[in-house]
Amino acid sequence: MNIARFIALAPLLLSLLFGCIENMPIRHVLVNSPSTNIRVELFSNPEGNLIYKVFHNNQLLIDESQLGFEFTDMPDLRDEMIIVDTSYQNYDGVWELPWGEKKQVVDRYRQMNVWIKELKAPGRMMNIIFRVYDDGIGFRYSFPEQANMQTASISNEITQFKLTSDPTTWWIPGDWDSYEHLYNKTRLSEINAISKRNHGNLGQTYIPENAVNTPVTMRTDKGIHVAIHEANLTDYAGMTLKVDTVGLFFQSSLVGSDNAYKVVRDLPFETPWRTIQIAEQATGLLESDLILNLNEPNSLEDVSWIKPMKYLGIWWQMHIGIYSWHNKGSDHGATTDHTKKLIDFAADNGFGGVLAEGWNTGWGERVAYEDKEGVFDFVTPSFDFDLRQVAEYGKEKGVQLIMHHETNSAPRFYEQQLDTAFSLMQSLGLHTVKSGYVGKILPKGEHHHGQWMVNHYRKVVETAAKYQVAMNVHEPIKDTGIRRTYPNMLSREGLRGQEFNAWSVEGGNPPEHIPSVVFTRMLGGPIDYTPGIFNLTLKPHRSSNRVQTTLAHQLALYVVLYSPVQMAPDLINYYEGHPAFQFVRDVAVDWEETKVLNGEVGDYVTIARKERSSDRWFIGSVTDENARTLAIDLDFLDPEVQYKMTIYTDGEAADFDVNPTDYLIDSYIVNATSGLTLTLARGGGCAIHLEPATAEDMANLRRWL
Repeated sequence: MNIARFIALAPLLLSLLFGCIENMPIRHVLVNSPSTNIRVELFSNPEGNLIYKVFHNNQLLIDESQLGFEFTDMPDLRDEMIIVDTSYQNYDGVWELPWGEKKQVVDRYRQMNVWIKELKAPGRMMNIIFRVYDDGIGFRYSFPEQANMQTASISNEITQFKLTSDPTTWWIPGDWDSYEHLYNKTRLSEINAISKRNHGNLGQTYIPENAVNTPVTMRTDKGIHVAIHEANLTDYAGMTLKVDTVGLFFQSSLVGSDNAYKVVRDLPFETPWRTIQIAEQATGLLESDLILNLNEPNSLEDVSWIKPMKYLGIWWQMHIGIYSWHNKGSDHGATTDHTKKLIDFAADNGFGGVLAEGWNTGWGERVAYEDKEGVFDFVTPSFDFDLRQVAEYGKEKGVQLIMHHETNSAPRFYEQQLDTAFSLMQSLGLHTVKSGYVGKILPKGEHHHGQWMVNHYRKVVETAAKYQVAMNVHEPIKDTGIRRTYPNMLSREGLRGQEFNAWSVEGGNPPEHIPSVVFTRMLGGPIDYTPGIFNLTLKPHRSSNRVQTTLAHQLALYVVLYSPVQMAPDLINYYEGHPAFQFVRDVAVDWEETKVLNGEVGDYVTIARKERSSDRWFIGSVTDENARTLAIDLDFLDPEVQYKMTIYTDGEAADFDVNPTDYLIDSYIVNATSGLTLTLARGGGCAIHLEPATAEDMANLRRWL
């Protein structure tokens, strides 16, 4: 070619070249966590499948895992997709919890936004957003407004989590209606064989084959701990995980209904975050704030009316058969006189509330499933319960009546009464309600964890906030951190709770239940487990069941299991005059700091928490069926302060099976340089109260050696 002609054509050739490069699809993108310990890579393979991988300390942790969707009324969105653009964002901030396990939460991440385009018709567009923290990752799908897709009718979401090994896994079945199961410990490859073990107590639950619920926690053979869950579950179906035991991966399996779709949404919309928490030690999972950070900030302007508290309840007495919920006989529990007696005890012992289950009409009515709408009335008290008198009596004593709304899983009828019921509470100065959803959901074909019910639970929380009512929900949708956005979402059940110790066919929850729950269910958020049973054998009320822990274990649960509302559920005659009840009176429910001192999933855990607005610390430690000796340091204490330590421990003969109530109480002087050796019996525990020592304490107490 003539040199002069080439030079003349060069600008045109370069323009064409750069234009081609600019329009070429991006094959591979990545983002690191702020400290670069976690890396996420995303690429489009030759078939146009979107694939992501996760590395921890440069070691592959999540292998090639596919992303995409299946729809009921259009082709799947899973192949012939390309990455067309990316953008990046760094964030480093701190925000404050109005109540919680800690006061300040560090929110530090790197974000990658990836724009996806479908090459074939109809040419749909989708964004994937990755947020990478030092404690894990969250990613979500975002569907922008577009001409060729106005509504997404999703039959399933293709989100895979492919492990690089066969990890030890702690899991419960992927029940669409209940999380009330014992945790299983198996290899991932062994999950199929026992996927229907340990059904919940709702009677009519739907459990698909080979699926587990989240959070699901794993430990690799290299000792890395991984927990898969979701955050900010909003207008979407709950995610269970289908198990492929050959390929060793999980795939999202959304909770459905009788409809062909699992989720239906108008565009634009975003899915919940899919979360992977990663820690080198099990304790790191508990210290992670990933789930909370992936939710929206507080949407309520005034939260001064939200009060964490300890409370008493007319609840356990029904489970062990002393009282009934209904007023058909002489054994009705929620009477005016009985509730006022509990209010007196609560006031004398510094408790903030009393729960009266069975106060309203509807209990004991036997109707067909299709006719249960209209049964429960949330404004009309039973003939033997004077609501206004009890509420006023509690107000005079400084004790709030906690209302109870059992919906009987008739949520449409409950929604019709929300404004009336919450308005009544507001007029009486009542700010807390426990709700329940026992039974099969009506409308027919819906499930507790599907999109329809997710939206119902949210509607209740939002409506409650308008009337300054805080919620404690039983038979809930799982916790995904929404309490950050709605701080009136105080606590929820969502696990196999204390009541199973009263009547389950297995005789009660085994000792390893709590150390399993802490590293699985509690990763989602607060738990209303109702600790504090003192009559552990249940005699003379029950003969075939018992609480399978020691007394010191029950005390420790007030610290180990986090909830801003904690019940003392046992009969008050078992508390009156009992020296160990002092710990229940003293223990806080709202915390400035939390330190996880040790722990292994399903085996044991020790947690220290500092009370907000005081210098008091509390420590709880529990073990499974194995006795243990655990060493802890108190280096988290103020180094300038000497502390009085009151320690509640298992006695020398303590054993959850043969001698559960043997305990010791002692007091010592300790400081930040002290080291403690905790001796836990089988199924045992230890509870500790630390407060700045007075001059009298210093003169009279021994120093811990």
